[in-house]
Amino acid sequence: MRESPNTPSEPTPEPIRFYGTTWVDHSRGYALRRLGLGVGAVVAAVAGAFVLRFAYQGVQVADIGSWATILLVVAFAGCSAMAFARTLTSYTRPLTEREAAAESSMHSIRLIGFIGVLLAYALRTCVEAPGEGLLRKEHEAALARHEKLRNARTRNPAVKRGGGGKGKRKNKS
Repeated sequence: MRESPNTPSEPTPEPIRFYGTTWVDHSRGYALRRLGLGVGAVVAAVAGAFVLRFAYQGVQVADIGSWATILLVVAFAGCSAMAFARTLTSYTRPLTEREAAAESSMHSIRLIGFIGVLLAYALRTCVEAPGEGLLRKEHEAALARHEKLRNARTRNPAVKRGGGGKGKRKNKS
């Protein structure tokens, strides 16, 4: 969490790409932005499918053999399925250390299976901004920690706790 410019001690939410911090209170065109980005992701996925179709036709014209054509289709379908599943789960739960280390090896699969990534993004925008749930939990935990610390600092230091009585002062007579 970053520090707020208004009150230096209060944590502020992390921005999400294309949404900024509007995901916190769903203000400033949040719903329209979600709708636009979801539709844009679907349009990009359809455009990507056309590009892959042209690539497939190029392989057929090259006549490199049916086994290579089948291998190409299976590779793109498998990479798209894996990229879709990984992308969708990355929006709903935090990665463990082991999964975070494995993510670097997934870059090429996500690049080849870009249609799956785009469809997962579009599907997630139907529910919330992608990654909003994780950031909301993190932000609420940071606010709770901040509130707890702030309450601990605002107690009257003149009143002693513990010992014989509850917050009673001794008279010096």
